[in-house]
Amino acid sequence: MSKSENSPNQSHPLSRRGFMVGLGGAGLAVAGCANGIGSQDGTKIDARADQTLRYLYNRYPDTQQLASKATGMLVMPLVTEAGFVVGGAYGRGALRVGGATVDYYLQTQASVGFQIGAQQYAHVLFFMTDQALQEFRTASGWVASADIKYAFQTVGDRLTADTITSSDPVVAVVFGQAGVIAGAALEGAKYTRIIP
Repeated sequence: MSKSENSPNQSHPLSRRGFMVGLGGAGLAVAGCANGIGSQDGTKIDARADQTLRYLYNRYPDTQQLASKATGMLVMPLVTEAGFVVGGAYGRGALRVGGATVDYYLQTQASVGFQIGAQQYAHVLFFMTDQALQEFRTASGWVASADIKYAFQTVGDRLTADTITSSDPVVAVVFGQAGVIAGAALEGAKYTRIIP
């Protein structure tokens, strides 16, 4: 047997790879423990969604008209977006139909390009047609496309008349503590139903 075959100081690529896979699996298992059936996460998401809608309606009163015309709303109270060259976003929210939560969703989004830093924001997707809502609910992973209409194209506190009377199937309002996030885009964000 040669010295190089079993040298204790030499790391074996397979064992290093096995260690990394095992570490990743352990991380997913731990994350899954916090997402078990019977946990209080649904109650927490609902409370945050309620708070987000109160803030939205107080800060931008015209959004109440939009909400009254919508067949459903996905309320995402807190999405954290961060990156250094490769970035991503993550958040959990509640789908409301008729004012009641019917499902919970996870949002993930990956991005590549020059980016440094982090931001947090909230958003609400208003489903303006039954078909748009049905497509969202039946998709195994609904991905936001460029077809979404943004309620605020520029920084401002009022919806335009064409937004309120919009025939667009999905209207998005993206906002943060400092106000509307100009130029914010949800394109490529994936929404997946979860059991909190």
